[in-house]
Amino acid sequence: MNNNRKGHNSGGNDGGRGKATAMKYEIRADIKVNGTVQRKDIIGAIMGQTEGLLGDDLELRKLQRTARVGHVDVETNASNGKVHGLIIIPSSLDNVETAIIASSLETIDRIGPCNAIIKVLEIRDIRATKRTTVVERAKELLLDLVNNGESATKTVIEEVRSVLTVGQAQNYHGLTCGPNIESSASLIIVEGRNDVRNLLNCGIKNAISADGAGDIKQELVDLAATKDTVIVAIDGDRGGEMLFQQLHGMMKVDFVAQAPPGQEWELLPQKTVTTSLSKKEDANKFAARLERKQKEDDEAAGVPDKDWAEDMDEEYDAPEEIQDMMALVDGLALNHAQFVMADGSTSEAIPAKDLADRAEEADGAVAIVVNSTINDRMIEIASNAAIPTLVGTKPGKGFEASDDVDVWFTKA
Repeated sequence: MNNNRKGHNSGGNDGGRGKATAMKYEIRADIKVNGTVQRKDIIGAIMGQTEGLLGDDLELRKLQRTARVGHVDVETNASNGKVHGLIIIPSSLDNVETAIIASSLETIDRIGPCNAIIKVLEIRDIRATKRTTVVERAKELLLDLVNNGESATKTVIEEVRSVLTVGQAQNYHGLTCGPNIESSASLIIVEGRNDVRNLLNCGIKNAISADGAGDIKQELVDLAATKDTVIVAIDGDRGGEMLFQQLHGMMKVDFVAQAPPGQEWELLPQKTVTTSLSKKEDANKFAARLERKQKEDDEAAGVPDKDWAEDMDEEYDAPEEIQDMMALVDGLALNHAQFVMADGSTSEAIPAKDLADRAEEADGAVAIVVNSTINDRMIEIASNAAIPTLVGTKPGKGFEASDDVDVWFTKA
């Protein structure tokens, strides 16, 4: 599915009076409208077109009055006279009733005079999300307890040895780091500040946090470019792999060291830290293996949204010149990019991490195509170089549209 994500509006209707703490599930549905409509039109259609469909017991207005269904929120992106959005409905009903409410949304085929398609993406268990939040906060509190010396878990020998090995965590342009990140010829990039602190406890003083998979600071990219060796140390889960893919596409990365499955660097004992770093893998080989694994997972899952997305292709086709650019993406190696000129010619392929340096020199370029997810840094590079179009595979985590750059994706 080809999407041009520009603009963002969100809100909820005034019918719901339920408390957020009472909600157990959250329905999330994708909506596409072949015309320009407002958020209130979508909410009105949901209320009106489902009325009487499921009987009095599951009538949305009554469920909201009794706080069994919460506010109906709609986030929309409008572009080229069409609207693409996300519908969010919290529910305190049981799982069967919630699933029935969700499926009823897919019966809506018009918003006012405009054709529409609604597809339920998922039903989230809000309680499971809260449990995850509790676990993560508990980890932070436990780590604070240990670092403050109020826990009896360390032996006397370990406490005395720490005087020789542990350095004080420092700050580098807002990022938590060890004291040797500028003087050392190698750099270890980890996800968060607690990972840095644990490595300091193990005597490793050249680690720096990326602060999650949000916006990667340019100062970190520049620092990595000065090092002989850059190692990305990731947790043993999908989140760690996503962080690696983002960093690998933006900066110099030589090796990746992954924690054992299900484990995190902030809690690894010293022996496991040493073992994991010694088993570091070439970054390019690791990236290729991840790509193969993702393709295998997609094939095994059957890509459930493929059929309905393909049905929408004709209605939501990108302009011909954009489709030509999308075809270029498949011909690029993973995390590589090239510039498209006004006459349709293209530059040589370059690593996506070199985009910032090469974009300023790409006189006459009208687009950047990249075989990678699109993040805010890439949009900034295109904007600074006055390149109006950016084409990639899909939006990265925390993606935000820009008024200066048209962004297109080759995948849903």
